[in-house]
Amino acid sequence: MRRAVTIVVTTSAVLAGGSFASQAQAATPPTPSITAPGGFVMNNGTGATLFGKAADTRRPTGSTTKIMTAKVVLAQRGLNLDAKVTIDKAYSDYIVAKNASSARLIVGDKVTVRQLLYGLMLPSGCDAAYALADKFGTGSTRAARVKSFIGKMNDEARRMGLRNTHFDSFDGISNGANYSTPRDLTKIASSAMQNSTFRSIVKTRSTTQKVTTRTGGYRNMAWTNTNKLLSTYSGAIGVKTGSGQQAKYCLVFAATRNNKTVIGTVLAAQNETNRASDVKKLLDYGFAR
Repeated sequence: MRRAVTIVVTTSAVLAGGSFASQAQAATPPTPSITAPGGFVMNNGTGATLFGKAADTRRPTGSTTKIMTAKVVLAQRGLNLDAKVTIDKAYSDYIVAKNASSARLIVGDKVTVRQLLYGLMLPSGCDAAYALADKFGTGSTRAARVKSFIGKMNDEARRMGLRNTHFDSFDGISNGANYSTPRDLTKIASSAMQNSTFRSIVKTRSTTQKVTTRTGGYRNMAWTNTNKLLSTYSGAIGVKTGSGQQAKYCLVFAATRNNKTVIGTVLAAQNETNRASDVKKLLDYGFAR
């Protein structure tokens, strides 16, 4: 009888041990493989790194640069989001000259700072970026104000300890020295997401904003977010797309599920399809960790 009991107990222990082993194995998902040259994911609540691929390699950032543009604006002392900015012809001329993405701002319209931030982050308006840089830079000329604003972007990067980040533009249209890394961009976005206005804007799929015209009337501006993740991934809350000949296809992304927020960056994907696939893999992996 003792021998039989011993055998039963031992068998139960083996079965239990096998079950625990299976659970432990299931709890650690395989590290994903992404096609993009650079990627990074972290737990936004703890700051713990969940995935990295060439996470500290400097690359062009395209319009993901605009995350820092918005962050600098929102950090201004005494910021009045309802202050109106008159749209100058220089902003529209810039869009034409650079063949840049646009919020389709109309010369002479008076647009609030809040509306400019929507125009910056949803349709990725380089005209909105120019208007904000002109408004919040300092100096007696537009060129001086823009230079000052970009200086503020770099000052903030240094303050955050981001040694692999540098900006030479307010919108990502580089003069040859606009770069960051997946890790640094993720940290910039994580910091920006602490601001409630920023969070509200970047999770918005589309918006219609009433702006004041030159003659004192009103017009409606309709903007749709370029970040398709918001409508294709459950729990997505931001953050910003980017693209360009040098930058290729980039996305700084964030999503929340079950009170856990995962945030990260993919840089230099070959196309939108690969970018979307890589981001989904990284988010799934982040939530499974």
